[in-house]
Amino acid sequence: MSVLNDIDARAREVFRQLVETYIETGEPVGSRTLSHDRRLAASAATIRNVMADLTDLGLIHAPHVSAGRLPTEFGLRLFVDSLLQLGDISEDERRALDDAGSEGGAGTVLEQAAAKLSGLTRAASLVVAPKVEAPLRQIEFVATAPGEALAILVFEDGRVENRFIKTPPGLGPSGLIAAGNYLSSRLRGRTISESRDQILAEIDANKAALDALTARLVADGVADFASAERTSLIVRGRGRLLDAAAAEDLERVRMLFDDLERKRDVIDVLNAARDGEGVKIFIGSENRLFSLSGSAVIAAPYRDAQANIVGVLGVIGPTRLNYARVIPIVEYAAEVVSRRLK
Repeated sequence: MSVLNDIDARAREVFRQLVETYIETGEPVGSRTLSHDRRLAASAATIRNVMADLTDLGLIHAPHVSAGRLPTEFGLRLFVDSLLQLGDISEDERRALDDAGSEGGAGTVLEQAAAKLSGLTRAASLVVAPKVEAPLRQIEFVATAPGEALAILVFEDGRVENRFIKTPPGLGPSGLIAAGNYLSSRLRGRTISESRDQILAEIDANKAALDALTARLVADGVADFASAERTSLIVRGRGRLLDAAAAEDLERVRMLFDDLERKRDVIDVLNAARDGEGVKIFIGSENRLFSLSGSAVIAAPYRDAQANIVGVLGVIGPTRLNYARVIPIVEYAAEVVSRRLK
């Protein structure tokens, strides 16, 4: 806020109108365009001088020498925190979100909420959902590289998960087979959490009938599986990111697609919104993961029947997201999901 205190009312209004015009058009904004706005009541020359001052303050920048101006990430953050005037969620938007998961379990609620969010905001939606641990049917280890194996976990519900795990030096194919057979026999019909202590106790007491290297793989594997992410990531509307991108932004969108494939990192970013109440906003390089793709994330936590925060939902798009419209939609979506989970 200190930067805004250093400029007068006219400069603040020029800055506000420039950012709002950029969010609407996605194009650099020139002084002539702003001079047509009757709310400013200033000539193009006057506005150019104001824009020069705003550039010196680091609030706006010129992408090209002869172009208009764009807000910097610092400028966008200042706009969102100090000048943004939130809109009201419409009745149609409320009804659309109210219908999400009106019938069905938690999974249906979250899937439908993600789809509704993407549709309403015309951006990609993200939902971090608690993962329900299922009983296992079988575990198999397949060598992929020296010191590394792929653990294939087959669950009773038919779901299959693949996880890479480090293997002890010197462990051969027979050790991988023995580890898989041992774990399958102990885990079949049970969850990893239910069996973990028993398996580790058997290994500590040398009752597992495994050689030292195989026993070490089993112990490391069980510990790794038990501590693996207990959340899943739902992403909907990736294609909308391409629809909204200008030609010069396509490479950034491709980078964002790559970012979204790194689910663990995305979950970490979203989980930062679990602290405290209300909507959290991450703009561009404010988070390491999306710094190259120049994206913005608007996210809010949702709660279970005991009022505990159990997940996060939100949208991701270019930094010119319509914050005034999207923030209330995300906030209301979190309220709806919380109600559905009670």
